[in-house]
Amino acid sequence: MDLHLTDLLRAGLALTAGGLIGWAFGLAQDAARRHNEQRQQQTGEVKSGWSLMPGSGARVAYLLVVLALIQFLCPLLFAAGTQWLVSAGVLFGYGWMLFTQLRRRLQAAIP
Repeated sequence: MDLHLTDLLRAGLALTAGGLIGWAFGLAQDAARRHNEQRQQQTGEVKSGWSLMPGSGARVAYLLVVLALIQFLCPLLFAAGTQWLVSAGVLFGYGWMLFTQLRRRLQAAIP
């Protein structure tokens, strides 16, 4: 197996692009969660479990649109199997946001 510098560069770029997309999606979800928690604290009522995160379906649709745009604008990231690296980057970026949220909540819970 002969690895070339361009293959390594493409793999790194794919992971980075996917990570940035996942991280940005995580930021959008976190901002929406904080906004909804504030609104619920002000009103003091929760109508249903589905109303806890209104608009999350639209945010997921935006994520898919961004991924499609990246695929058409940067086809090099989706050649020779690197599409899996973009997907892994998205998972890592969003997972990192979830991990930092969990860590913040656990630190706030410890007196």
